[in-house]
Amino acid sequence: MALFEEEMDSNPMVSSLLNKLANYTNLTQGVREHEEADEDEGAKKKTVKSPQMGTFIGVYLPCLQNILGVILFLRMTWIVGTAGILEAFIIVSMCCSCTMLTAISMSAIATNGVVPAGGSYYMISRSLGPEFGGAVGLCFYLGTTFAGAMYILGTIEILLTYIVPSAAIFKTEDKAQEAAAMLNNMRVYGTGCLTLMALVVFVGVKYVNKLALVFLACVVLSILAIYAGVIKTIFEPPVFPVCLLGNRTLQNHNFDKCMKTEDLENLTVTTKLWSLFCEGPELNATCNEYFMLNNVTEIQGIPGLTSGVISENMWGSYGPAGMLVEKDVPSEPAGDPTQDKYLPYVVNDITTFFTLLVGIYFPSVTGIMAGSNRSGDLRDAQKSIPIGTILAIATTTIIYLSCVVLFGACIEGVVLRDKFGDSVKGNLVIGTLSWPSPWVIVIGSFFSCCGAGLQSLTGAPRLLQAIARDGIVPFLEVFGHGKANGEPTWALLLTALICESGILIASLDAVAPILSMFFLMCYLFVNLACALQTLLRTPNWRPRFKYYHWALSFLGMSLCLALMFISSWYYALVAMMIAGCIYKYIEYRGAEKEWGDGIRGLSLNAARYALIRLEESPPHTKNWRPQLLVLLNLDSEMSVKHPRLLSFTTQLKAGKGLTIVGSVLEGTYLTREGQAKKAEQNIKSAMSAEKTKGFCHVVVSSNLRDGLSHLIQSAGLGGMKHNSVLMAWPSNWRQSSDPLTCRNFIETVRETTAAHQALLVAKNVDTFPQQDRLSEGTIDVWWIVHDGGMLMLLPFLLRQHKVWRKCKMRIFTVAQMDDNSIQMKKDLQMFLYHLRLNAEVEVVEMHESDISAFTYEKTLVMEQRSQMLKQMQLSRTEREREIQSITDESRSSIRRKNQSGDHSSNTQIEDERTDQAQLIHDRNTASHAVHNDKGDAAPERVHMTWTKEKLFSERSRGREPSASVAVRDLFNMKPEWESLNQCNVRCMHTAVKLNEVVVNKSQGAQLVLLNMPGPPKNRGGDENYMEFLEVMMEGLNRVLLVRGGGREVITIYS
Repeated sequence: MALFEEEMDSNPMVSSLLNKLANYTNLTQGVREHEEADEDEGAKKKTVKSPQMGTFIGVYLPCLQNILGVILFLRMTWIVGTAGILEAFIIVSMCCSCTMLTAISMSAIATNGVVPAGGSYYMISRSLGPEFGGAVGLCFYLGTTFAGAMYILGTIEILLTYIVPSAAIFKTEDKAQEAAAMLNNMRVYGTGCLTLMALVVFVGVKYVNKLALVFLACVVLSILAIYAGVIKTIFEPPVFPVCLLGNRTLQNHNFDKCMKTEDLENLTVTTKLWSLFCEGPELNATCNEYFMLNNVTEIQGIPGLTSGVISENMWGSYGPAGMLVEKDVPSEPAGDPTQDKYLPYVVNDITTFFTLLVGIYFPSVTGIMAGSNRSGDLRDAQKSIPIGTILAIATTTIIYLSCVVLFGACIEGVVLRDKFGDSVKGNLVIGTLSWPSPWVIVIGSFFSCCGAGLQSLTGAPRLLQAIARDGIVPFLEVFGHGKANGEPTWALLLTALICESGILIASLDAVAPILSMFFLMCYLFVNLACALQTLLRTPNWRPRFKYYHWALSFLGMSLCLALMFISSWYYALVAMMIAGCIYKYIEYRGAEKEWGDGIRGLSLNAARYALIRLEESPPHTKNWRPQLLVLLNLDSEMSVKHPRLLSFTTQLKAGKGLTIVGSVLEGTYLTREGQAKKAEQNIKSAMSAEKTKGFCHVVVSSNLRDGLSHLIQSAGLGGMKHNSVLMAWPSNWRQSSDPLTCRNFIETVRETTAAHQALLVAKNVDTFPQQDRLSEGTIDVWWIVHDGGMLMLLPFLLRQHKVWRKCKMRIFTVAQMDDNSIQMKKDLQMFLYHLRLNAEVEVVEMHESDISAFTYEKTLVMEQRSQMLKQMQLSRTEREREIQSITDESRSSIRRKNQSGDHSSNTQIEDERTDQAQLIHDRNTASHAVHNDKGDAAPERVHMTWTKEKLFSERSRGREPSASVAVRDLFNMKPEWESLNQCNVRCMHTAVKLNEVVVNKSQGAQLVLLNMPGPPKNRGGDENYMEFLEVMMEGLNRVLLVRGGGREVITIYS
């Protein structure tokens, strides 16, 4: 293994890796750790044993207990009676199908690697990323919290309606006020119950866990009692008479006998029922019209399985709030129905319709995550979660569907629609069917609701704590702390407050749709996560559960979305808005997490597809926008020299299109890797500070020229390549001792032209505005030659940004002697009108004039400087070559002397050779000094900005006779003027004249855009080209030289 010794630290041996995996234990991160911390507080913590729960105890029973609950006992009969057997069957089938499809997707995710405790939140966040994970995790938390409120409300409803109705605090004799009084009772008792449960959870979760088996036993016994009661109805139906007046169902709380009058000792006397409908007990008392017209009949509330009542209960009976619960039998109608609400009829307490029932029923199928939430406690989570969850859903689906049919087949329709059992002396309707006694169901459902509420208050704070500890939602970090043993105290407090808001609603029917939304949102994203992972074929997507398919996941996702809007479209929109706000908040403020999520894979696939599509054809002129490659210079500390270049990029792009920020380091990548990474980090920091959105690319190359060439050629990918290059003007090109500074710039200009890319060069970029808005001013465009419309487009794009928005756009164009300036102005105005650009237009006339002495002098100094630089370069090269040859000769001589062993001679000759080398070096230096003396005046005055005043001051200065190339009197220089390159003279003349008119018109402009002439084809005139550009921009503050890429970038067509 010697070959791999150096890499052992980063790449361990396979044997040691396998040893670590074998010793791995999936420690419980849930309640059990906290129990042990409670028992062991202050002492040494116990070693947590490996999880030992199997499928039945660890997944199947917890799921069963969570799914079967309050809705089954309190609302199932009412849903069957209101919707009818067929529609109730559809509701149950839809909801159970939704959870079954979600369970299949969840099983695939849960078996794709180790799932620590955290359940659905962990699965979604690691599959869809922190933004989706945080949003859906908080939705699931809110759903669990509101589920706790629903279970507490169910507990109080059972207590006050069926166990001890006399315990009500708010009582009323007015039937119209009964509902309001009941809501107030629910609020008071619900708050007390919540406080008690929160205290139990705070004191110790172990008590809740120890009672869990009791609560589960209550649920199972209640279900068995229902089925036993159904079987018993075949032989001996229970006696629960229901009193009807005509076809209307009566509340039989306040009377014993279902008759108007009765015969006692041959006397006809009125019953208590008579007193409820008449003004007195007398036979001639004034009575309600409907009471007088219709007879009282008594029917059995539980006719039995073989009675044939199933045919009557097949169809639904929806209606508004206050609608009387009536049986389909003939009756005499009354003339005045306004008094009905004050009489003891059974009525609808809320308006009923199909979608409402879906929202109320759906919470009865939630709870499928109970197994995955305990993944840390399971012996083999990857085997137990799929089997246990799917079996639990299948079991509960069979129970629910069979209950729909059996309730409809055994119970009278008017009793089914009687939500609170008023027609059967206030008994729980499902309890009337059970055997051996209704109290089995009442007590069982009471403890079942208590247990479910406690479990919600136990689970929700831990879910919030897990989200807070992930650090993806900064404002929730405080809820990640708790007691010394890890109990989430602050999270429990917040959970109790949110739960209290649900209790204040006080209506089970109003709270159920709210938590339905949050659970459906969670299930939707579980399905989405599975579908995405399957379709993207992520290499790490290898679930052990094989019975899944992306189509099933999409079907489950669609069903969740449909159920959300079916249940309550406005609640659905609110839930989605909450999730969206959380998503955007995490995206904007949350900590950066990289969990290898599916959304990133989706983004990569979408980007790849888009890039391939983009490469098929070049963009149309209408879609053209500058895709910038920004070339930055770095200092010795790897910091950005001109950060304002990035500010200008942001203002020009406004976040649209492609921006690549590039820089070049000289050297080799192996030696400068660390500096390259540091430079990249610094550039990214500068981009963040200047709010520049884009990509960073640092290249290490043997020389600057090649590095810039590589960036221009290869930056970007596919269709997302830059079409424009932005760089800063090399302001110190004259002072630089390295001639490569000038040459690199000119070669970059040539390469962008060859690559058909636009070039933008910013002069005095450090004076450009950063984020401060310009209150006024102009952006002046000097349109001298047509460049494809770049000069027109750039000011328009700049003015879209807030910094330049108040600047006006002015366009100047130059007219020659033969041009009609008036017609040019009209044509240009019409062109701008068709381009939909608002700008002032001015045509500047530049007449042919004689070339001034100033121009000749500028040209002369330029050529002298160019000649001097060439001589300096040549002498430096020759000197280096001569010293190298002498040094080589000296070394070979020393080698020969060493072989003969004459050390003294060797030393002497070495000294002589060194002296010779020094002598030649001194001679060359002296020769170079003479050259410098000769050209002393020229380089000194190259640094000046030439004006006519300075020129005349030069005439009066005395000069040494040896300074043959210095500036002389104007009249004495005539012969030298004639020897100048006439092409250079003409170019200088154009630059000087153009500079004069630009400075005259645009010296006060906020930004001046100029056409950038191309470099000369003859590379010998590169220094002259830089001088022409410098003269052209002289006296201007902010200048942007623009060179088009050889294509039209703006069009008049729509």
